[in-house]
Amino acid sequence: MSPGARLRAAYSAGPIMMPGAFCALAAKLAERLGFPAVYLSGGALSAGWAGLPDVGLLGLTEFAEQAAVLARATSLPVLCDADTGFGAAIHVERTVRLYEQAGLAGFHLEDQEMPKRCGHLSGKSLVEPAVMESKIRAAVCARRDADFVIVARTDARGVEGFEAAVARSRRYRAAGADMIFPEALESPEEFARFAAEVGAPLLANMTEFGKSPLIPFDDLAAMGYTVVIYPLTGFRAAMRAVENVYRVLLEQGTQASLLGSMQSRAELYDLLGYADWEQRDQAFFRPAPRD
Repeated sequence: MSPGARLRAAYSAGPIMMPGAFCALAAKLAERLGFPAVYLSGGALSAGWAGLPDVGLLGLTEFAEQAAVLARATSLPVLCDADTGFGAAIHVERTVRLYEQAGLAGFHLEDQEMPKRCGHLSGKSLVEPAVMESKIRAAVCARRDADFVIVARTDARGVEGFEAAVARSRRYRAAGADMIFPEALESPEEFARFAAEVGAPLLANMTEFGKSPLIPFDDLAAMGYTVVIYPLTGFRAAMRAVENVYRVLLEQGTQASLLGSMQSRAELYDLLGYADWEQRDQAFFRPAPRD
């Protein structure tokens, strides 16, 4: 099965929780713990890989190259952020091709104008619905794998209001989007109403410190949401842990007090499959038997 087919099979069996994997090792850990898929956020990629804010500074090839690293590290299907498609409809074609070649299961496009902004910040502006529809049609035509999942994200709630978000989403679905992603809805009631009014497979974003409340997964599933992403949850926790470690080093001059909160060398090697690599390496260099 292709990555897209595996993602579709996962959410067709019931709503799924999709953690943000901010690096290849995090993706391997998500697989080991039993998640059915992982998500690569543009915000995590911008901040964690490049140390940049999520304002459209990274380009298509940077996204595709880093996503490919993550996709190679796990057998889980990977859904990846594609910002605004990195240009007009014609650029979306190339985005689809490179994302498919990277081994991704799908992507989401948003209807912001460039330069884009984080979906939970103010100051955004949107393209006309017809422009977004053209990008969706281009994505549908460009995919070589019919199962590659195309998610249309609308940021209209914070710019034009709830009703506009619903109207845009219906148009995007009609243009060929497989799933709709309403960004920055502001209450459980809005999430429930949106699901009822749009009537399509839906993705909910449970990012922290934004405009959306943190609604339990089971509640979102009951409302009708197909996929729930947690884009920066692991990343934020990891960065806080790193900050605490660095402070201890500065204050105590040693990491000895932190060993109990660390992943051990044995645990890391186990997650990496180190023993299997070492066995194969030894097998390759074993002397050939003599006649």
